[in-house]
Amino acid sequence: MKLFDSELKVMEVLWREGDLTAKKISDILKEEVGWNMNTTYTVIKKCVAKEAIQRSEPNFMCHALVSKEEVQQAETEEFLGRFFNGSPDLLFASLLNSKKMSKEQVQKLAQMISELK
Repeated sequence: MKLFDSELKVMEVLWREGDLTAKKISDILKEEVGWNMNTTYTVIKKCVAKEAIQRSEPNFMCHALVSKEEVQQAETEEFLGRFFNGSPDLLFASLLNSKKMSKEQVQKLAQMISELK
């Protein structure tokens, strides 16, 4: 499932807060992002069409049908496929070769790899 940035904003609210009415999601996103109610409702409807959100009555109650972890996994696989030929080792090599990783980040990656063995 491919979710666009706007759809991820709605999903983030549901993942963080749990089930909410569309009105409550709209209120939160108005505060956080500046969206108006129509924008939020349009994005919610797109998420419903993608089966990422289940809508129920009363009050247009919204429930996330996919977890954040499922979306992260799908996005990671797509990213790996597009930029690294599906190869995690090429991704790690790119990360390690970038000068932007701190010593602590490198140690954390090494620890994660060690735990997988």
